[in-house]
Amino acid sequence: MTFRRYVALGDSFTEGLGDHDASLPNAVRGWADRVAEVLAHDDFTYANLAIRGRKLLPILAEQVEPALAMKPDLVSIYAGANDVLRPRINIDGLVAAYDVAIGRLVDAGAHAVIFTAYDPGGSQVFGALRGRFAIYNELVRQVAERHGATLVDFWRLRDYRDDRLWDVDRMHLSSAGHQRMAIAVLDALGVRHDLAPLELGDRLVLSVKERRTANVEWATSHAGPWVKRRLTGASSGDDISPRWPTPTPIVRR
Repeated sequence: MTFRRYVALGDSFTEGLGDHDASLPNAVRGWADRVAEVLAHDDFTYANLAIRGRKLLPILAEQVEPALAMKPDLVSIYAGANDVLRPRINIDGLVAAYDVAIGRLVDAGAHAVIFTAYDPGGSQVFGALRGRFAIYNELVRQVAERHGATLVDFWRLRDYRDDRLWDVDRMHLSSAGHQRMAIAVLDALGVRHDLAPLELGDRLVLSVKERRTANVEWATSHAGPWVKRRLTGASSGDDISPRWPTPTPIVRR
């Protein structure tokens, strides 16, 4: 399968947080860049409009029209996880809006790639919301079926239970996690590639005391600021611009 123009939409997942690279815009790389590098050929261009912290409706309001103007033949969109984490949510209403947006992108000639959200069942912090995520994911699967979109079922990628696929903030994928997601996307699209999982370091084995200390440090450095932003209405993406706002040729690494 060959594509001419790929536009990636979404939040921090697609922006690439956790895959640190100071040489790139916003100092991150991410799975979408990695996919674009595999898809690249002489006439190929790539744009990434994703902004960290964005919820589903702002993603649709801010990113769909610019994406349509670029006339892509491939779009990916990951949205909704930031909404599901909020105290109150109308899942049916959100996915209905999502459905309309996917329909517009597909009707304009783009092949869509969409994602379910990760299964938080093993998380002490987010595990209580597992039922919400399951409902949201089932509705997203229906959207994919309705529009003939490629579905990357993150919920079923059980290797992400490995902490080494997550960054130190425990909320975003590590470089290895982004590489694994790029492989999942390319495989779902049926694109031949030679990407291989990144080598993982040894698992960190902590004593009960060491794990308790690590959890306190994580709560102070990452969970606390995350909660504060939600309470104050701030977003980590308030002063962030899209990494690749216009279609850009990609050089394979």
